[in-house]
Amino acid sequence: MRYPPPDSAPAPEAAAVMSSPIIRGTRRSGAFLLADISGYTGFLHGVADAHRELIVEADEPPPAYALLSSLLDAMVERVAPPFRLVKFEGDALFAIADDPGMTPHGPAALACLRGCYAAFQALLVEAGTQWTCTCVACARIDDLGLKLVLHHGEYVAQQIVGREELAGPDVIVAHRLLKNHVRDIIGPRPYALLTDAALRALEAPADEMIAAEESYEGLSTIGIHVLPLD
Repeated sequence: MRYPPPDSAPAPEAAAVMSSPIIRGTRRSGAFLLADISGYTGFLHGVADAHRELIVEADEPPPAYALLSSLLDAMVERVAPPFRLVKFEGDALFAIADDPGMTPHGPAALACLRGCYAAFQALLVEAGTQWTCTCVACARIDDLGLKLVLHHGEYVAQQIVGREELAGPDVIVAHRLLKNHVRDIIGPRPYALLTDAALRALEAPADEMIAAEESYEGLSTIGIHVLPLD
């Protein structure tokens, strides 16, 4: 096998990569909102199993496939502004409020969360009234729920392939909090989880909330407050 001499120049492609400047992000702070639809994956799998022939042969997929986009659209419309959509993450949406002049404070912050749940619930009820199939799988539409996570902290905004991506420890914390022990506290109910950092930054009243803590490997204990939404 022949090797290039040690002082040979790199290939043009490699040279271009090596000479490309590192694109630095912009450091900012804001309120992170995650709205996650619980039970949707199981619901969709059940519908797919129950109506496999319809899915394969029909020109259009069953209404269950359009339900997710409709629910996400309704919630985005309700919270924007003051939040702006960062991206959809499967059956969840990730949004940020980083404009100090528009970010809701006090009772308005909780009203925004309740409004997001109200938009979700109203569309879910409307979809249920228009459902034509009464099979066990389709009837599980009533099992769909919603959990909201609201955190506040710093992040770095970067442009990757023309899209804004948020990075940083606080972004990780917000996403880790989607996996929590809130159900052990309030049972199978829709809820909003607010970190203590969000409560302080947004001056949200906590008198209707339940205080708790969450722990994750590699992270300090996170103080949270849980607001039942039903």
